Amino acid sequence: MTDLADWRPLIWTPPASMAGRYARLDRLSVDAHAQALHAANPPEASHWAYMPYGPFPDPQVYRLWAEGAAASDDPVFYAIKGPSGWAGVASMMRIDRANGVIEIGNIALSPGLQRTPAATEAIHLMIDCAFAAGFRRVEWKCNAENAPSRRAAGRYGFTFEGVFRQHMVAKGVNRDTAWFAILDGDWPRLRAAHLAWLAPSNFDAQGGQRQSLATLTG
Repeated sequence: MTDLADWRPLIWTPPASMAGRYARLDRLSVDAHAQALHAANPPEASHWAYMPYGPFPDPQVYRLWAEGAAASDDPVFYAIKGPSGWAGVASMMRIDRANGVIEIGNIALSPGLQRTPAATEAIHLMIDCAFAAGFRRVEWKCNAENAPSRRAAGRYGFTFEGVFRQHMVAKGVNRDTAWFAILDGDWPRLRAAHLAWLAPSNFDAQGGQRQSLATLTG
């Protein structure tokens, strides 16, 4: 049993922004981000199949959703800016300061942002921010049927912890939830792997990766 006699609940305020070499995250703002985010993301239901929100048939519907998301204290939504502009959102959520646990979720990336260094760096920045603030555990959860999200969790180095069956009802259907986590003791090694992948030297002249993140975190 690990002695936590020195543990104190965290006093932490989510940052207004986070920035790296490829990506920038700002607290979601309706006026600053909603129009660009709606334009960057397809209206088709398939794009939003595993999300608790969406699809958004027109900019006004997206704006109404963004108003609520921007006002929320938990989850805390961020707009993600990549090489083509504001193109995705993600949140820091289920913020448990007493136990040092936080989740990264509500991740919706436009097709143009997916599978880019900016997308990877955005998630890295959120994980790094959490551990720098003193959190002990960062969680990733997804619909157990969401194979791309499960692969992404493994790629970042999250450890699969199991499936919670009949965990919730999402958009009128059952959702079994796959749980993943990174612990603070895991992060130094994984952080080094992330930074090695994000280094300019890891990409060739055409932008192709020399080493995969999954290999580096493996």
